[in-house]
Amino acid sequence: MSTQANENFKFQRIIAIIGIILFLVKLYAWYQTNSVAILTDALESTINVIAGLIGLYSLYLSSLPKDHNHPYGHGKVEFISASIEGALITIAGVVIVYEAISELQNPKTIEKLDLGLILISLTAVINYVLGFFAIQKGKKNNSLALIASGKHLQTDTYSTIGIIIGLVILYFTKISWIDSVTALIFAGFIIYTGYKIVRESISGIMDETDELLLKEVVDFLSEERRENWIDLHNLRIIKYGSTLHFDCHMTVPWYFNIEEGHKEVDALEDAVKNHFGDRIELFVHLDACKEYSCNICSKTDCPVRKHPFHEKINWTMQNVSLNKKHNSNL
Repeated sequence: MSTQANENFKFQRIIAIIGIILFLVKLYAWYQTNSVAILTDALESTINVIAGLIGLYSLYLSSLPKDHNHPYGHGKVEFISASIEGALITIAGVVIVYEAISELQNPKTIEKLDLGLILISLTAVINYVLGFFAIQKGKKNNSLALIASGKHLQTDTYSTIGIIIGLVILYFTKISWIDSVTALIFAGFIIYTGYKIVRESISGIMDETDELLLKEVVDFLSEERRENWIDLHNLRIIKYGSTLHFDCHMTVPWYFNIEEGHKEVDALEDAVKNHFGDRIELFVHLDACKEYSCNICSKTDCPVRKHPFHEKINWTMQNVSLNKKHNSNL
């Protein structure tokens, strides 16, 4: 297991353990108060427990080395895990809607509300802080499973805040329907967050282009560009859990021998790995320049130039993604 994968796994294990503890705290708060709103929050936390365990298992699978049946590794399982978590978040939102409507129709007497407020407020703080660090570590290690877990924890915080607001108002006003209305508002937000997580995970499974990542790569490579890199095209980036797979074609002078060509590939690979770390797999296909490349080639010591240099074509997300050499009409 790599260092990043090990960090992800250990952090997800902490999330799963804390999720179980906080669920028990919320159950105790419901038992003491008889509050349907707190019971709703506890029911939402059952999703945290399930999601935490699913995330833990997915990170374990994604850390396994490549094998004969999985030549690109097991990282795709993180997208499946995230999609399940997103679906569970959405279900939790629907459950909150149902429970809030039921409470509106059949209000119950709430007891020891001050104790309940203290307990669930504590769980909200812990969930938010834990979710924040999960998202940060997930972004650092490019783990969709950790990011999804962090967002899940923070949405649990938002739903808890909604319930706290309702219960505080109820505590001072004794208006029983306020907590249900507040819970309904936050349920809509929770359902939307669940949809976004599912949407992101499906895009990962379908290898949808990550526009922000592609722009980062293009901007970085433009800064590192060497004069022997005449153009870069057919660039594709695929995510496999915490691993990024880069696939591209690079045009170099046609008279380069194999050793010279590989030096350019090594320079490209070193630059990419220095920027993105060891989570990169880079596959580069070398293309030889053609006569039409002379107009865009800024190489000053080319011994076989046939046409003068005219202009340097800046690399953009559009032209590096096309499967053709720059300045070519083919």
